[in-house]
This record gives sequence, structure tokens and C-alpha cells, in this order.
Amino acid sequence: MSAFDTAALRRALGTFATGVTVLTVGGPRPHGMTANSFTSVSLDPPLILVCVGRGANMHRNLLGRARFGVSVLAADQQAVARHFANPARALGAAQFDAVDWHPGALTGVPLITGAAAGFECEVWRRYDGGDHTIFTARLLSMSRRDADGALLFFDGRFHAVRPERTEVTA
Repeated sequence: MSAFDTAALRRALGTFATGVTVLTVGGPRPHGMTANSFTSVSLDPPLILVCVGRGANMHRNLLGRARFGVSVLAADQQAVARHFANPARALGAAQFDAVDWHPGALTGVPLITGAAAGFECEVWRRYDGGDHTIFTARLLSMSRRDADGALLFFDGRFHAVRPERTEVTA
């Protein structure tokens, strides 16, 4: 039994700002999920990790498939994040009808068009993380675009963070 009030714990943990990603799997029944539990692990070999709740559809998908995608959302992609966080959205291929996406070059996993970065990944290891599983993955490919900022999640809400622009005058 937890010694913490889960709602209070969620609020306290929410004071740590995180980036926002969409995890995706392809194949005959593609699936996507908004996630903010994503981080780099190692540069050599290139590894990342994602944490996925055991009750999530994505959890079952990652247990059954070795390859998945991660799209790091840009500042203007809050609608995409909300779409893949909505439990009432259509499932299967239909859930991708509402967003612009393209297949990853190596694996064909759906990647969100316009994202600040995209990664094609292969599950490397799985670890017990309480009510989540920690999936570490080896990077197979990556792409990055110069986005005009990043989408963050802080204090239970999305926030667009944009770099300061300084004008040079002569």
C-alpha cells in the first residue's frame, strides 16, 4: 500500500516540466499514444527509454512488437498531443486520419509530420516499473527539424515554449 496520496503525488510530480511525445506502432493495427515519460539513456549505443502504463493499449502493443516510433512534438502540435491522449478516439488506422504522418524510412512505423524530432526504435530491454513498464530501445533512425519551439507538459497542462529571438541591428 502506498504511503502517498496519489492525487497529491501526481500534482507534485507535475512540477517537473517534460517534453511531449507520441509513441507509435505500425503494422496491420497501428496505434499511437501521447507520452511524456521519454528520455535519452545512452549515446553509445544510442538508447532511449519510455515508460508505459500496464493498462494502456500501447503497453500490449509494445509487448507484441519489437519496433516503434517516437515523435517529439513541436510547440504548435498541442492538438496532436490531445488527439492521441483522447481515449474516445478511433482505434487502428482510423486514429491516424486526423493527423499528418509519414511512415518511418526503415520500419514503416507512423511518425508525426512536423514534429521537432522523430525516432525509429527497436525494443532492447524491459524493466518492471510498478504500474508501468520501462522500455529501453535502440535507435534505428532519427530525424530532426528546426522547430519553432517545443511542446511541454507542466502542472497538468500543455505549454508551448519558444526560443527567444534577438534582432541584430546595424
